[in-house]
Amino acid sequence: MKRIRQKPVAIIMGSSSDYRIMREAQQVLKDFKIKCDVEVVSAHRTPDRMVDFAKKAHERYSVIIAGAGGAAHLPGMVASFTRLPVIGVPVTVTKLKGLDALLSIAQMPTGVPVATVAVDNAANAGLLAARILAVENENLSERLERHARKLKNKVLAMNRKIKTRGRG
Repeated sequence: MKRIRQKPVAIIMGSSSDYRIMREAQQVLKDFKIKCDVEVVSAHRTPDRMVDFAKKAHERYSVIIAGAGGAAHLPGMVASFTRLPVIGVPVTVTKLKGLDALLSIAQMPTGVPVATVAVDNAANAGLLAARILAVENENLSERLERHARKLKNKVLAMNRKIKTRGRG
């Protein structure tokens, strides 16, 4: 099988305060040996930079993970300027506990898709990015299979433990 040089994943967020959540995606990518770059790109405070980033992203990246809270326009706006897969992570920052961000990211118009994970679940965004890349990377696909087996075995062990507690 021909070895393909994999472009890194971009992890972007509207504010450095979002990093507390977005670092989970970074950790998952690191665990799967996937390179990534992490940047603050604000849709509202640096819109020109956001547009430039999105338009040129295909030159440097394979997938974009974009985290945002509140109005959460970053994932959708980036998706409107790139053809790369964009994964949106709704981040809790308001009294609505991320529901506002979730709805903003998930309710994109037809033609501008953003894959959306659960509120504050950047780890799943990292896993989804890994699965996207695994389509063309057999080695990564095998690592994902091993990860799934570990999760399965963990649940089976929990089941055995709880079953013994339930006997009485």
